[in-house]
Amino acid sequence: MASRLRTYRVEATNTAKQSENKMHDDTVARRFGFTGGLVPGVEVIAYMMHLPVARWGRPFLERGLIEARFVKPVYDGEMVEVRAIEAEDRLTLEVESRGELCATGSASLPSAAQPIALNDYEDVGAIAERKPVSAESFAVGSLLGTAPRAWPGPTAAAYLAEISERAPIYADHRLGHPGMLQRVMNRLLVDNVILGPWIHVGSRMQLLSAFSEGDEFTARARVVANYEKKGHRFVELDALVVANGTTPLAHCHHVAIYEPREQAMA
Repeated sequence: MASRLRTYRVEATNTAKQSENKMHDDTVARRFGFTGGLVPGVEVIAYMMHLPVARWGRPFLERGLIEARFVKPVYDGEMVEVRAIEAEDRLTLEVESRGELCATGSASLPSAAQPIALNDYEDVGAIAERKPVSAESFAVGSLLGTAPRAWPGPTAAAYLAEISERAPIYADHRLGHPGMLQRVMNRLLVDNVILGPWIHVGSRMQLLSAFSEGDEFTARARVVANYEKKGHRFVELDALVVANGTTPLAHCHHVAIYEPREQAMA
């Protein structure tokens, strides 16, 4: 029998106003037909994670599975409502803002996460010199890596404030929020290519281990798809996020429009 979890409400924050991706800049985003700068998809999925963690607690941080697809923009300062219906040990997730459906997804708690071997994903690191984006930037089969990143104590606390996460499990146990791993996934794109405005459109993330604030993260990926659809150019990545060079944290599938139609036609 299906049951509805308590709705999670949060005020969205555009944490990337000053980022290299000008799709988060009000002026540039309006040129692409949006009302203003987009709240990053990685933050929207962080909002979505609140309910699975509320439902399953630490086990979700250790082996939970979440999927998200972003269908409408979320804007800075707008209220977001995350809703979940549970049926057969699975949450169906929806994100609404301004009366519109902005994201859909699901979450579940497998009995065990399928183990991933580190040597299945070659650690190539970030390239020495990025080149401007082109159709060849993300050739299928190519390998990508990131420069190391960490969120030590005060930075981890600042991250929780940025996403307005109030659940005590992170501060009480000095655990990192899995939304941080999605930020690392975005670095697979921007650490390797000089992009124009671009859009994160969906993710699937199988968590493999909880992690501590202050751990150092890298991501290792291979490009599994690169295609044009309705004038947009998409890339899909199969990736592993790793802590301290030794511990697999998440197996991810990441989808982005790396060249929107308006930019490709320019």
